[in-house]
Amino acid sequence: MCGASDAGAQRQHAVTSPVMMTRRDPWVNMLRTTVACLGAGVGGADAVTVLPFDHSLGLPDAFARRIARNTSTILIEESHLARVIDPAGGSWYVERLTDELAHAAWGFFQEIERAGGQAAALRSGTIRERLAATWAARGKKLAERREPITGVSEFPHLAERPVEREPAPAVPSGGLPRVRRDEAYEELRARSDAHLASTGARPKVFLAGLGPGSAHTARAAFAANLFQAGGIEAVHEPATVDAASAADAFKASGATVACLCSSDALYAEQAEAVAHALKSAGARRVFLAGRGAYDGVDAYVFAGCDAVAVLSSTLDRMGVA
Repeated sequence: MCGASDAGAQRQHAVTSPVMMTRRDPWVNMLRTTVACLGAGVGGADAVTVLPFDHSLGLPDAFARRIARNTSTILIEESHLARVIDPAGGSWYVERLTDELAHAAWGFFQEIERAGGQAAALRSGTIRERLAATWAARGKKLAERREPITGVSEFPHLAERPVEREPAPAVPSGGLPRVRRDEAYEELRARSDAHLASTGARPKVFLAGLGPGSAHTARAAFAANLFQAGGIEAVHEPATVDAASAADAFKASGATVACLCSSDALYAEQAEAVAHALKSAGARRVFLAGRGAYDGVDAYVFAGCDAVAVLSSTLDRMGVA
C-alpha cells in the first residue's frame, strides 16, 4: 500500500501497490488487492484506489477494471466494512503495531532532517542506501521462501496459460530503483519458458519416493513445489522406487536430475543405494529433501534453504540458458 494525504482536509487516500502484484498466476492479485483494500479501510483511509489484477501485464482489460472498481463496493456493501467506525479500536496488538510504526517512521523522518531534508537525502544516497538494505533483507526472505508468494514461489502452476495484455506505456526513467517481489522467480520461469519454446519440453526433476506414500508424500510435495517455482517440472512416476527400480524409472522420466523424498528413517536405510543407482542411470545431480549426510547425494533442499540459488544452479547444470 502507498498513501497520500490532503494537508487541508486531512483526508487519507490509499492506493494498492504495484509491488504486490505478480505476473505469474495474476488471478491471485485479486485476493491481494482485496486484502490491501480491507487493510486500508480498517486503517481509516477515506478513499481507496484498487489497481486491476493485470496491472503488471500491460493495459488492463474491461473485466480487470470492473473487478478493481467493485472490490471496495463489495467490502462495503456485502462485508459491511463501513458499519463500524473504528473496527480496530481498542485492539492491543493493532495499537501496539501502530505505535511501533509511528516511532519508526518518526525516527526515519528525523534522520532525513539531519541529512538536510528530503532533497539532500536523495542526492547523498541516504534514502537509496536505506531502501537497498531493506530490500536486501526482504529479498533474502523471498529467496528462502520465508515470505511466500502464492502462484510464484508457492503452488506454481506450470501449465498455466499466460494472460496477455496490450503493452502499457513505458515508465519514466530515473528516480529510485523499482523492485518487484517476484523478479527473481520470474527470471527463472522465463528461462524455463524459453527452454520449452526451443525444445518442446520443460526441464524435469525426477522425484524418487522411497517407501510407502505415508513416508514420502509430504517431502515429495515440498520438493515438487520448490522445483516448479523455478519452472522445473516434477515427475513422480512411479510413486515408489528402490535401489533396484530407481535407474529404470529415472531413465523413463526424461529428467536429468533427481531428488530423493522420504522419511529420515528410510533415508538411513535406502538413500545411499538409491542415490548411486540414480547416478549410474545418468543423473547429473541428486538432491535429497531434508537434511543429512549421505554418500551419493550432492545437495539438500529443505524449508529455509535458498531456493533461488538452488534453482538457478540446477538450471545451469541442465543447460537451460
